[in-house]
Amino acid sequence: QVQLVESGGGLVQAGGSLRLSCAASGRTLSNYVMGWFRQAPGKEREFVAAIRSGGSTYYADSVKGRFTVSRDNAKNTVYLQMNNLKPADTAVYYCAARTGISYSNVNAYVYWGQGTQVTVSS
Repeated sequence: QVQLVESGGGLVQAGGSLRLSCAASGRTLSNYVMGWFRQAPGKEREFVAAIRSGGSTYYADSVKGRFTVSRDNAKNTVYLQMNNLKPADTAVYYCAARTGISYSNVNAYVYWGQGTQVTVSS
């Protein structure tokens, strides 16, 4: 079992930055694909970013160039640096873990955190 706990969400003005953290316990994350997803009210959960165990990263087009995903395997923690935030980025952000190849399919992830709210005001 892997337990994931997100932190770092909050209220920020448009153009601002936040860094989300996802701390894992139970197992080392080094062998897992780690993904970040978000869900806005009334919308489906969507892929934001992912990072493989080897460090390859992937981003949704909507966040490319603004968000950066990274991992510190020694701390068993994954991060999502979010810059130039927009009101459209407002959502609950979740981190998730899986083994395997797919990185953007929400249904392929096995372990999920409880989510952290990000609100961007205009």
